[in-house]
Amino acid sequence: MTSHRDSGQEGDDQRSLSPRTARVADVALVALNNLDRAVAVVGADGNIVFSNPFFAKMVESDGAGTLRACIVMAADQTEITASREIVHDDRRTFTIETKRLPQGVLVTAEDISARLAEQVLSAEQARTDQLTRLGNRLMFRERLKAIAEQFHRETDLAAVLAINLDRFKAVNESLGRQVGDTLLGVVAQRLCSALKPGDIAARLGGDGFGIVQTGQSQPQSAAALAKRLVDLLGRSYIIDGHVVSIGASVGVAVMPANAIDEDEVLRNSDLALSQAKQDGRATYRFFAPAMNDQMEARHRLEVDLRRALALREFALVYQPQVNLKSMRVNGFEALLRWRNPARGMVSPADFIPLAEEIRLIVPIGEWVIRTACREAARWPSPFNVAVNVSAVQFGSPTLVPTIVSALAESGLDPRRLEVEITESVLLKEREATLVILRELRAMGVRVAMDDFGTGYSSLSYLHSFPFDKIKIDQSFVRGYPEDPGGAEIVRAIAALGRALGMTTIAEGVETEAQLARVRTDGCTDVQGYLISRPLAPELIDEFLRSRTETATDPVAA
Repeated sequence: MTSHRDSGQEGDDQRSLSPRTARVADVALVALNNLDRAVAVVGADGNIVFSNPFFAKMVESDGAGTLRACIVMAADQTEITASREIVHDDRRTFTIETKRLPQGVLVTAEDISARLAEQVLSAEQARTDQLTRLGNRLMFRERLKAIAEQFHRETDLAAVLAINLDRFKAVNESLGRQVGDTLLGVVAQRLCSALKPGDIAARLGGDGFGIVQTGQSQPQSAAALAKRLVDLLGRSYIIDGHVVSIGASVGVAVMPANAIDEDEVLRNSDLALSQAKQDGRATYRFFAPAMNDQMEARHRLEVDLRRALALREFALVYQPQVNLKSMRVNGFEALLRWRNPARGMVSPADFIPLAEEIRLIVPIGEWVIRTACREAARWPSPFNVAVNVSAVQFGSPTLVPTIVSALAESGLDPRRLEVEITESVLLKEREATLVILRELRAMGVRVAMDDFGTGYSSLSYLHSFPFDKIKIDQSFVRGYPEDPGGAEIVRAIAALGRALGMTTIAEGVETEAQLARVRTDGCTDVQGYLISRPLAPELIDEFLRSRTETATDPVAA
């Protein structure tokens, strides 16, 4: 076969062309010769009539002649246009395109090996979590889908483990995102060290990870791995000079026993994970069908809760607070109640955590503040009213404006409003929280720390902000006299409050013995069923009249 026409023939052709056509032909020839794509014309006899330099270079590097043979074979096809892809002996990949012409067949070829390699790399990057170098959610779902499609041919089980880090958010907020990111990388390394060949691991987002086990006996293998991860990930870390302690909760679902596709198994492993968290965290749970019922019940509760505010199903009741020296009422704590037409009275323990989780506590909390201020303004005497404010509310920019507006609309003296917060409020954006507390104090609003002693109980909180009141959790009070440790805590908190000039109020007092004990231990105030159960607003006047008959020397609010 000849690869080019002889130069004499080419010169004759050029002389027979018009000057303009010759110039166009010259330009076209220059373009073809500089094209980074192989171009050739194969005649009807199978000989290469014309080729550009790139084609010649490509063919010269084709030691075994594979590429050249494929090009000639492509020229024999009968279709007007055609395209095919071939893999060369040296693993390079080429595309060959042909177009039939009157003079033969136009053949173009291109080495696409580098492009394919880039596509593979790009696909890998799209399926890789750049922080931990594990797979990401996309990769995880694709692998799960492929595994699920095999179940009709194989009898092996696959286990999916959903993992969530406990207390990671607090680390991120207190030590910074850089420490948090480094911690996630170390967690990924520990996680991988517990895996066996064939296991699939991915970071599913945030502080969530996923693992797929295949080719192992189930559920025994998943249980062993889950137990190992709870222990391994719960050990202390040293990150940038900080000793960091977190934990891990794990939920497990088995395919196809618990699910038949990737969506269902992911959902079921998440349900098991939620159960592990509810059971105290730092543990693992397997999916059980009853968890579906719990999820559906939670969804129905959420739907009803979202409607409750608009349907005016919420109400406030008020529990009196009494000064131990005079036994006179000096304030009331506002407590939220929800009466649903179908459910009846719903326990705050059931709906408050859900409201906080879905951030519905912000509008509900605003309603509580406005209602408490409005109702307290109608009381016959200037008693204080205490309102609980959650950490979620403190993260809302509307908190201070809501309090300002509620006080203005109700006409309530700011000194009669008391905002109760728990120690968890100060764990989140502590400096920003202190700014808000100081704003409230500047307005005259009083601030109390609720449930002191049950959380982190850092004395630095009391040093960084001078609270007006410390509330001692009822768990320390109700143990009298069988719980000497609780009594010691009450005495210590009361002494601390006395030294700092703060009121100390014991919650949950239900018996005369408990009342006498907290008075002896140094508490200044008390509240609980012994004094009164929470009262509806319309019963407060009657309660106060009954107290007035037995008390003397009113206590200033």
